[in-house]
Amino acid sequence: MRTRRAGRCIFSFHSRRKVRRVTTLKKLLLISAIWLSALPISADGLDAIRRRGTLLWGVDVEGGAPYAFPEPNNPTVIIGFEVDMAEEIARRLGLQQRPVQTPWDEIPQALRRGDFDIALNGIEVTEIRKQFINFTIPYYYFSESLMVREADRTTSRLEDLKGKKVGTLKGTLADQILRSIPEIRVVAYDGQVEPYRDLTLGRLEGVLLDGPIARYYGETIPGLRYAAKGIGAGEYAIGVRKEETRLLAELNSILSAMQSDGALTRILKRWKLDEGAAGIVTRPYAASIWIYLPLLLRAAGMTLFLSIASMAIAIGLGTALCLCKTYGPRTARYLASSYIELFRGTPLLLQLLVIYFGLPAIGINLPAWLAAILALGLNYGAYEAEIYRGGIHSVPNGQMEAALSLGMPQSAAIARIILPQALRVSLPATTNDFIALFKDSSLCSVIGVVELTKEFNILAVSTWRILELGILTGVLYLAMSYPLALLARGLERALRKQ
Repeated sequence: MRTRRAGRCIFSFHSRRKVRRVTTLKKLLLISAIWLSALPISADGLDAIRRRGTLLWGVDVEGGAPYAFPEPNNPTVIIGFEVDMAEEIARRLGLQQRPVQTPWDEIPQALRRGDFDIALNGIEVTEIRKQFINFTIPYYYFSESLMVREADRTTSRLEDLKGKKVGTLKGTLADQILRSIPEIRVVAYDGQVEPYRDLTLGRLEGVLLDGPIARYYGETIPGLRYAAKGIGAGEYAIGVRKEETRLLAELNSILSAMQSDGALTRILKRWKLDEGAAGIVTRPYAASIWIYLPLLLRAAGMTLFLSIASMAIAIGLGTALCLCKTYGPRTARYLASSYIELFRGTPLLLQLLVIYFGLPAIGINLPAWLAAILALGLNYGAYEAEIYRGGIHSVPNGQMEAALSLGMPQSAAIARIILPQALRVSLPATTNDFIALFKDSSLCSVIGVVELTKEFNILAVSTWRILELGILTGVLYLAMSYPLALLARGLERALRKQ
C-alpha cells in the first residue's frame, strides 16, 4: 500500500490529470471504508469453522462412558451418545467432526482459550460457568443416583450417610449436593470410575453421580445397588465462547430441529438414556489385551518426544544458569539464583497450568505439546544447574589457578579443564533426572497431552482391565528408561578411562 501511494505521488508531479484520478480514487476508497464499517461484522468463528471444514469439540474420553469413550474392541474409535450428537450436529452444519482430548474439569478453560470450537461432554449448566461461557438450550436433563454396597440395607437416602465417606466427581452438581450436608465426608475424584472402585473395596460408603454415569458404571458392577434415585436436577448443554453469538444461534437451531424431528430421541434410545428405556447398557469387553498395544506405543512415542526435547532444554539452560551463578558478575549470579529458587520452589503442575492457561492472557498462546516441553525444560533446568554447580565445585580450585597462571583465558579453562571433570561427577545425577523426567511427563495430561500414563488411564477405566494394562504400561516405561541407564554407565566407564 505504501509503495503504491509513493508511486502515485511521483507521477502526480508530471500530470494534473493523474492528480485528479488520485483524488477521486481516495474519495472512493473513503466512501467504501465508511460503507463497509457500517456492515455487521461477524462476532464469532463460525465462518472460520466452515472454511476449516471440521467442527472441533472438547471431550475427555477417560472414563467417559456413556458420553464419549474408546470402543473396547477397537480403541482407536471413539463411541458414545455425545459422539453421535457431535456427528449429527456436524452433518447438519455440512462439516466433519473431531474430538479434542481435554481433562474434563479443564474443558471450560480450554474452550475460552480457543483449543476447540464447542464444549460437548456432559457439561452441567451452572451460574458460575455462565459467567465465562455461553450455553445452548439443554439437550439432556438428569438427576443424581446414590449407590451403595449390596450388603448395606440401612441406606435409602443421603441423610443416612452422615458421618460417612461418600464419593463423587469434583465440580459437579452431585459434589454441590453432598457439600450442602456438612455431616457427610465428601471425597471428590477427578474421574467417574474411581469412586465406584473404592466403593466396592470398602473405602467409601456410597457414591453419588449423574444418572447416565450410574447406569453405565454402577449397574455393571456386581455387589452394588441403588439406594436412591432422582436426587436433585440438572441439565447438559453445549458450551461456546461468549463472543460466538452466530455459532450459538446456529447450534440452538440445530438442537431444536433434532428435538422436533426425533433425531435426539433416537440417539438417547440407542444408548438407553431416554426416560422409558429398559435394561442397562452392557459394557463390551475386549478378548485380547494386545489390541491396546498400538495405542500405548503411540503414547509412549509422545512420552519419549516430550522427555528428550525437555531434557535438551534443561541441559542447555542448566549449564547457562550454572555458569552464571558460578562465574558471572553479581547481577547475573543474583538472577540465576532467583530463577533456580523460583522453579525449584513451585510445583511443576502449577508451572504447566500457568504456561498453558495463563500466558494467553498476555498474547502468548502455545500448543499443548510445546507448553509441556517448555514447562518441563524450564523446571528441570533449575535442578540441572545445581547438579552441574556441584560438579564444578568438586574440581579443586588449584586447577583453575594453575590454568590462569599459565595465561589460559578463563573461558578456555572452564571449557577444557573444569567442565569435562564436572561432567564425570554430574552424569549419574543427570541420568537420574532424565529417568525422572519420563515419569513427570505424565503431568502433561492436565493440559490435554495424551502421553503414556494418560493413554493407560483412558483405556483402563473404559475396560476395567487395570492390572493387565498397568503391567503393559510399566514394561513400556522400563523399556524406555533402562537403555538410558545402560548408556549412562557406558559413558561413566569411558570418562573414567580418560
